[in-house]
Amino acid sequence: MAPPAAVEHMTAHVLQQLTRHRSQFSPDNQPPPLFVAVQGPQGSGKTFLTSRLRETLVSDPHSLSVIVLSIDDLYLPHDQLVTLAQANPENRLLNGRGQPGTHDVQLGTRILSQLKRINEADNKDEIVEIPSFDKSLFGGEGDRVNECVTAHGPVDVIIMEGWCVGFYPLTPEEIERRWELPVQGLGGDFFGSRGFQKANVFDINMKLCTYLPWWEFFDTFIQIKPVENHPYDYIYTWRLQQEHHMKSLNGGKGMTDQQVEAFVDRYIPGYVFFGDGISEGGINENGQHQRPPWIGNGLSIQIGEDRKVLNVGNF
Repeated sequence: MAPPAAVEHMTAHVLQQLTRHRSQFSPDNQPPPLFVAVQGPQGSGKTFLTSRLRETLVSDPHSLSVIVLSIDDLYLPHDQLVTLAQANPENRLLNGRGQPGTHDVQLGTRILSQLKRINEADNKDEIVEIPSFDKSLFGGEGDRVNECVTAHGPVDVIIMEGWCVGFYPLTPEEIERRWELPVQGLGGDFFGSRGFQKANVFDINMKLCTYLPWWEFFDTFIQIKPVENHPYDYIYTWRLQQEHHMKSLNGGKGMTDQQVEAFVDRYIPGYVFFGDGISEGGINENGQHQRPPWIGNGLSIQIGEDRKVLNVGNF
């Protein structure tokens, strides 16, 4: 079966970036892996497309060594997620996994650092363990499991995918400004009608600062996003289709349509406040503007409601 058009664009981009990346190192030495970030909203197909991208890169004629990790596998263990929610009873955004603040940042930093050095001669025998998070445990709340994926060098490409990969914090003034604006396609009082408070966003904004060292590992970026005139409402449609498909295969187990809507609601503030940081950057913990390291080497793939590619660009 031929790969989707999006995979073709993603493959061409990664191969081009890999050539650029390798040209920066002596041909006598094994260069570090090319680090690729992939971001897309719930239901956009980012996980499927990333898996197809990997299949293409590891197959002939490319025959590359590729490691894929998901930001989802870096969630805190269930007991820590429960503790986090209990410590923040007024913040719906931290009531369960998903938002910045619900990941194990120290673990992620350690793994990314190990993968960055995986091709060095001194590390040729090192095994990197990549954790796994099972979302079906604890009634869908999820938990980290003992099984893990192991990796060893040499590696050509590291791909990390996730819904909030590449998000950047904002200044307090910009959060205030965006809070007062209607959410395109979702109404003028979206935040208030869903029970969110401005303080919730400021809390996530602060927690997001701790993720910025992760982003510094990445050489290039692929963003899969809805068309500009439907930045958020398509996400509900996609995620609902995803749930219906899963339930058709497992005998009807899963969320109701209302539960899916509430599930997506919790992610919309992330897109509204932090999503354009992928191409614009944001502030660091010192309040200074920080430019994403992949600027000039990013690929943007806009998709329609049917997930077909409508536009491709670079940033």
